[in-house]
Amino acid sequence: MYNTISILFWICLFLVFYTYIGYGIVLWVAVKVKELFSPRRVLELPETLPEVTLFITAYNEEEVVDEKMENSLSLDYPKDKLKIVWVTDGSTDKTNEKLAAYPGVNVLFQPERRGKTAAINRGMPFVTTSIAVFTDANTFINKEAVKEIVREFANPETGCVAGEKRIAVKEKDTASSGGEGAYWRYESTLKDLDSRLYSAVGAAGELFAIRASLFEEMPDDTLLDDFIVSLRIASRGYRIAYCKDAYAMETGSLNMKEEQKRKVRIAAGGVQAIGRLRPLLNIFRHGCLSFQYISHRVLRWTITPVALFLLVPLNVLLLAFPAEPVWLYQLLAAGQGLFYLTACTGWYLAHHALKNKITFIPYYFLFMNLNVFKGMIYLRNFKGNAAWEKAKRA
Repeated sequence: MYNTISILFWICLFLVFYTYIGYGIVLWVAVKVKELFSPRRVLELPETLPEVTLFITAYNEEEVVDEKMENSLSLDYPKDKLKIVWVTDGSTDKTNEKLAAYPGVNVLFQPERRGKTAAINRGMPFVTTSIAVFTDANTFINKEAVKEIVREFANPETGCVAGEKRIAVKEKDTASSGGEGAYWRYESTLKDLDSRLYSAVGAAGELFAIRASLFEEMPDDTLLDDFIVSLRIASRGYRIAYCKDAYAMETGSLNMKEEQKRKVRIAAGGVQAIGRLRPLLNIFRHGCLSFQYISHRVLRWTITPVALFLLVPLNVLLLAFPAEPVWLYQLLAAGQGLFYLTACTGWYLAHHALKNKITFIPYYFLFMNLNVFKGMIYLRNFKGNAAWEKAKRA
């Protein structure tokens, strides 16, 4: 009995360590070895820049339309080669009225709201350029973003380019914005390493681009459209390049209640995506991409959260046995206790609007893993309507 519990404990500990720390170490070493023998290529902008479509889906975004359009029109890219398409299905506010003030913008609207994925499916046939750049209405991209994305497409093996997501830092972060910001800095590092090894594992909807000819229509009930679009392209033998010089800036969620909406939805979409991208689990067919996909994504949305929350009861059971090495299990139990105490402190401070980033990070880590279970419940009760209530931003 003791041996069984001990083995299970160490398997769970390994899964948690590997998923959040170990994979990053393996990735870093693999990239260093690869680049020792095969230095990174320096890509040049093509002499003749291609036409590009800036593709924006929006639902009731009247508050940000003018700021988004100002941002879009200020991009450092030839105006005659930058097309702007908005798909505003279901909007009932002044989004369309405000967009009418901008000549040359193609606004696609229908009264029925069926969700972002359906809007993308409906809008993509209207894209006539070779590259489509997707960005959210409430995020703002740097002036050089489109040129930097186009530069990445100079590699014919690249089918998708993932931009970097950045969370605007404020003097007094909430737990949601502070935790989300730390999480995305960590994610950005992993995505960069993934891309340098072989391919990034998915793209964030705030800013990513594809070769328009590679787009495949998705089921309208798809929850993570950006993830499915990008991984489908990767599964066809193309790579997803990560471009940290093209970034989208947005504020963090207003509070943890709003952040929970996002995390539950993302977790549900992740589990849904695993089912719809089953061929990518075949490491004999997809090799390095499968290894990256399983290590970076699948484990986080499946067994690692289970392993994380099994560690405490398993540790307690091991301490109940007088077998050696008791001191090691006592040390691990003390470490877990300190971690959960810090996370609980973060929860308390967050609910009293107090600032302490040291406690926000473990709190956000536990919060993120708990929402995987809520995401599974969400998906189980999901009725196929991909339209959802967006999280309020700070």
